[in-house]
Parts: sequence; C-alpha cells; structure tokens
Amino acid sequence: MKIDILTLFPEMFEGVLGSSILKKAEEKGIVHYHLVNFREYSDNKHKTVDDYPYGGGAGMVLKPQPVFDAVEDLLEGSKKKPRIILLCPQGETYTQQKAEAFAEEEHLIFICGHYEGYDERIRTLVTDEISIGDYVLTGGELGAMVMIDSIVRLLPGVLGNETSPVTDSFSTGLLEHPHYTRPADFRGMKVPDVLLSGNHRLIEEWREKESLYRTYTRRPDLLRGFPLSEKQKAWLKEWEEKRG
Repeated sequence: MKIDILTLFPEMFEGVLGSSILKKAEEKGIVHYHLVNFREYSDNKHKTVDDYPYGGGAGMVLKPQPVFDAVEDLLEGSKKKPRIILLCPQGETYTQQKAEAFAEEEHLIFICGHYEGYDERIRTLVTDEISIGDYVLTGGELGAMVMIDSIVRLLPGVLGNETSPVTDSFSTGLLEHPHYTRPADFRGMKVPDVLLSGNHRLIEEWREKESLYRTYTRRPDLLRGFPLSEKQKAWLKEWEEKRG
C-alpha cells in the first residue's frame, strides 16, 4: 500500500511513522509513506497557502491552488484513482468498518488541513471526508495519524498474530473480552479459573460471554441491531433480570 500525506507540518509524522508497528510495516515493504508539504506547491513568491474568507469572518482559509496542484502531481501516471481522504470535522465519523474498507485499497491520499477551514472547491478532489470524533483539533494531522495506524495494522503481514485484528473490539461488532497474563495471582487479584483449565471450549464460551457482557454494560448502543444468537439472548435476559 502507498500512503501519501499532504500536510503543512510533515515533521509531526516522523515519530509516529518511524516507530513500532508502522515503522516495521514499511521496513517489510508492506506500506510506503510519502509526506508532502503542499506549501511547496504554492504559486506565489511568499509560499502562502491561506487567505481571508470571502464575506468576512474570523480565521484564514486554505487556498485551493496548492492542494489541487499537489494532488494532481501525485495522481500523474496513476492507472487507478486512489481514495483521497479529507480530514474534516464535518465528515463521516470514523469506524473500524471504514478502517477495514480502506485497508483493501492500494493507494490512499490524506489531506490534512489547518487554519479555519478549506476552500469549498477542495472538496471536489476527494472521495471521502472523515472525522475521528465530535470535537475540533488544530489540524488534520492527528486524525490522519489515527487513521493510518488503524489501517496499516490490518494489512496482511503487519501484525505477528494474523488473528489479532479479527478479534479486536468493534471488528466483531462487540467489545473485546478481558485479557490476563502471568502471574496467576497478583496482589490477591486472581486470573479466572476457566483460563487456567486448558479446556478450550469453556475458554471460548467464557470469552464470548465476557465480550457480550462488557458491551452490554459499557456500550449498549452497539447491541442495537446486533444479530444475537439464542444463547446470547439468554445471557442478556439473565443479566437484565439481575439488574431488575
């Protein structure tokens, strides 16, 4: 996968892309990151990329010309148009399902804005407008980092255990079950006996039940429309009766 990132602050990405799983993914040749400072595409001698908004108002707006020229340069020679992602508070809320869809692509371009907003004509370039949550950041860089991390870890060969992303929270539609490691007894807090039993059928059932219970207590909204099995329905009924 190729990932191009248009940003006015490429240095913000150096620590993130050059560390841990994201770094190893590039070293393995699974992904290639390309940082583009679109200020370099500005056609004026002062290299400005923003201007005052028509009609007045606070803040500065990103001009279309540098962004258009940068994207068109990246698209030159491309046989297939990539997904072009605009990080924007007005965009669709990011989800695990979107991460899985983006992970199927060969080429992604992220546009990270700054200042008050984008010239509206920039939106004609993009295929996706994405928000990572209902809050406002100083720019799109942090949102792009979040998305890139969540996408790259899904690529085949990136994680040591290929089943890890499949069982993550939200991938199954439910929150993930609790995890434990050594020691079995830490300051009086003990690992559940079933996990020490060696009975894989009971362990899988315990994990399924704990995953459902954790979702039921922490994110009940995720259960709306979730295709519950008869066994899961019985568990939910039992818990609801206990809560009264």
